[in-house]
Amino acid sequence: MHDTIPPSYRSVINREWRPSAVYAIRYATRPTALRREHFYGHDDCGDNLMPIDYFVWLIAGPGAAILVDAGFTPETALARHGREHLGSPLEVADKLGYPLESIPSVVVSHAHYDHTGYLPALSGARIHLQQKELAFWTGPHAKQQMYRDIVDEEDVVTIVRSNFAGGVDLYDGDAWIAPGVSAHLVGGHTAGTQVVRVALPSGEVVVIASDSSHFYENEGARRPFSIAHTVPTMFDAFDRLGQLALRADGGSGILLPGHDPAVKDLFPIALADDPTVAGRLWRIA
Repeated sequence: MHDTIPPSYRSVINREWRPSAVYAIRYATRPTALRREHFYGHDDCGDNLMPIDYFVWLIAGPGAAILVDAGFTPETALARHGREHLGSPLEVADKLGYPLESIPSVVVSHAHYDHTGYLPALSGARIHLQQKELAFWTGPHAKQQMYRDIVDEEDVVTIVRSNFAGGVDLYDGDAWIAPGVSAHLVGGHTAGTQVVRVALPSGEVVVIASDSSHFYENEGARRPFSIAHTVPTMFDAFDRLGQLALRADGGSGILLPGHDPAVKDLFPIALADDPTVAGRLWRIA
């Protein structure tokens, strides 16, 4: 990929728009999760507690923002044991100055239930998804119970309906979402898992790994997550994350895992004077 935007670029964000900041929005948590739930294969300490947080990410710019993933709703939290919903991520985006009408694009890293829940509320936004991902969830294996357990059927139907209406950009590999923001097919966790790279004007690079690495430990220790579409491809995804995180000066950028509570301790709190978003919002860069 290059730094120029191809003629096929169709985002509703204009070509002069550039990302100015990246935020992590924590909308749910599961404090009772165990280590064995987070790693493929045996773990000697598998019964130890290893809490998991749930994030979406906001790529902010002048007058508009791109949302990466769409979380799950309070209703889903009630239906799935142990999930604690902390509040709508869309309300947090609004607090940052980005109401729904200022979010023209949502990148869906993959179609598991915890990444698609607020899509109906984002009906005016263009969805960016990999072709392989949609093909899998509308294909012959999606009916198997092990797959049905990790998606919300109505969320998939929302994507399909939006696609019929012309509201979905489907990619086959790497693609530009907007100036400075690109999507990259890595697979592994699901058939069409994609990650997002943000190149900020400062020269900093942020790679939103989402579920290609749930925790820093998944990528750092090269231990894939327990839910795997293709395990060898998960190792390839780890390699790709490192490549994408390189800055133009050769230094390492910021790699953001999808669910690691450590994010809360590594980055500065945003809107610290607003108690309504306490414990839910961090500025990454």
